[in-house]
This record gives sequence, C-alpha cells and structure tokens, in this order.
Amino acid sequence: MAARTEEAKLTGFPARVARREEHVQAYQEAFEESRHRVYSLAFWMTDNELIAEELAVNTFCRAFALSPDPDAESVDRALVSELRELMPLGSLSLQCAPCSEVVGLRRNTKRVELERAVVQVPATERMVFLLHDVERYDHARISRLLGLSEQESACGLHQARLRLRELLTSMA
Repeated sequence: MAARTEEAKLTGFPARVARREEHVQAYQEAFEESRHRVYSLAFWMTDNELIAEELAVNTFCRAFALSPDPDAESVDRALVSELRELMPLGSLSLQCAPCSEVVGLRRNTKRVELERAVVQVPATERMVFLLHDVERYDHARISRLLGLSEQESACGLHQARLRLRELLTSMA
C-alpha cells in the first residue's frame, strides 16, 4: 500500500512541476509587459518614487495572487485597488467653468511645469488623463477599470485638460 502511494506521488510530480513552470512563465510575461506602466502610473498618482515602488510591488503581488495567468487588465485592476487604499479614486470632483477669455498658452512649456501641473489635478481626473492621453486607453477600458460610465470618463478627461491649462497658465 505504501508503495502505491509513493508511486502515485512520483507520477503526479512532473505534471505539477510543468504547471508551476507555466505559471512562473505567465507571471514573468505579465510582469515584463506591465512593470513600466504600473510604476509610471503609481509615480504620477503619488508623486513619490518610494511609494510608487511599493505600490508596484503590491500591485503585482495582488495580481498574481488573484490569477494564475494575469493579463494587463487584471494588473491594472490590482493597481487601481492599491491606489484606492491610498486615495479616493472613482468619483469626479472637478467642475471647471467654461473659458471666459482666450489666454495665449501657446508657448514652450517646461517639462517640470507640466509635471507639477499633472500632480495637482484631482486623483480620478488625473488617472483618466494618464490612462487616456498617456497610455492610450479608450474610454470603455477606463470606465471598466475605474467604475465610471464612458460619458463620465470623457467628462473627467475634459475637466483634467481644462485644469491642466489653468495650472499651466498660472505658472506662466
């Protein structure tokens, strides 16, 4: 009886090792595909390199714990979950008024000014802006990720752009 148990353990071992190697490879591919995007978004959302690094690690730990074969969207959902633990994310807060005057903003904007302006935009609108204008996500994907409607996503993007223009104008 003990010999059969030992034999069963040994015959199942190669299959378990093969499955484990497939999972490790899937994790490596997901990590390589997403690591720069996750860190970049975490940095822009927190404006802190150390917190962004910690968020990136926690994001991948969460994504890998939830799925044996994570894809880009599951990694993004894990990042949003991590960000929600730090800041309110999901409700739009900007209500920029329509422009009352035309201000000449057509000038060379310094990168540091743009960076300072981006981190001053409220969290949800900043995330919509980063996902749409930087990462090139469509509004359907953004709305799934943040729990907004596509119309709210488009509105949030518009409000973020208006706020960025206001901030850049005030820095001139």
